[in-house]
Amino acid sequence: MNILILSHHDVRQALPMREAIEAMKRAFAQLSTGQAEVPLRVPVHVPRHSGLTLFMPAYLAADDQMAVKIVSVFHDNPAQGLPLIYALVVVIDARTGAPVAAMEGASLTALRTGAASGAATDLLARPDAAVAAVFGAGVQGRTQLEAVCAVRPIREAWVYDLDSQRAQVYAREMGGLLGIPVHVAAGPAEAVRRADVVCTATTSSTPVFDDADIRPGTHINAVGAYTPQMREVPTETVLRARVVIDHRTASLAEAGDLLIPIREGRMTEEHIWAELGEIAAGLKPGRMSSEEVTLFKSVGVAVQDVAAAAAVLEAARRQNLGVEVAL
Repeated sequence: MNILILSHHDVRQALPMREAIEAMKRAFAQLSTGQAEVPLRVPVHVPRHSGLTLFMPAYLAADDQMAVKIVSVFHDNPAQGLPLIYALVVVIDARTGAPVAAMEGASLTALRTGAASGAATDLLARPDAAVAAVFGAGVQGRTQLEAVCAVRPIREAWVYDLDSQRAQVYAREMGGLLGIPVHVAAGPAEAVRRADVVCTATTSSTPVFDDADIRPGTHINAVGAYTPQMREVPTETVLRARVVIDHRTASLAEAGDLLIPIREGRMTEEHIWAELGEIAAGLKPGRMSSEEVTLFKSVGVAVQDVAAAAAVLEAARRQNLGVEVAL
């Protein structure tokens, strides 16, 4: 049995952001129309090392694609000079069950998470959105801005991070990559008061901006909080926004941005307008006016990994990327 091994360089070379965004739209549409099998991801907690490993399998029936991702988030790692996140994605031939490829998963995760926000921005943000704000100057924050710029005519961006030096590096790198001015905000208010699209990609447990600073017509992609205790968006913003999620089951199990307002008695599940796939499939409309605030809350769903990995594998074969080994 042969298996193709793909590095993080192979992953990014194989799948441009715009193609990744379209793959996310198709994946979410299948998820919301009953054409995907997605068990709730299995977490294994490792408190001794401040770690969490997640196992995320999925099958896309319409595309006949299957994969599983193993992703670890170990908070003690950065102090040891190690990455916070490690991940591996294994693509499985849905016809035979044979593993056919294994690819570096942290870059794929960043790519597909950014692409999901790109899909949400394309479906929900105002067409004339021109200013973006990003919270979190890490890997996820980079693909968030890249994706937003792929679907909207962004002319400038702002970044805010608790580590101002990291924000400065982000601004230089992303400004050079995207060819737009990227400014370092002195505080959250300076970033969001100008923004048409706001992306939050942090590990915060408390809101990263004030609701009063969000302008009418803003679209928000909230992707950082992934447990019931974590949140990036204030309750007041959630309450006045048209809320769109990636997957209802996962969101109601893991999305603190939604579960905390529900536990506070401030809202019910009925406040959630739609899954993104329902909008992508044309089952529900997205933005209803230029003045409303829209919020895409994502905790990550394995169909994203399946769709992105399948697209990477197809392109890698065309481009002769990776190394094939016999098991």
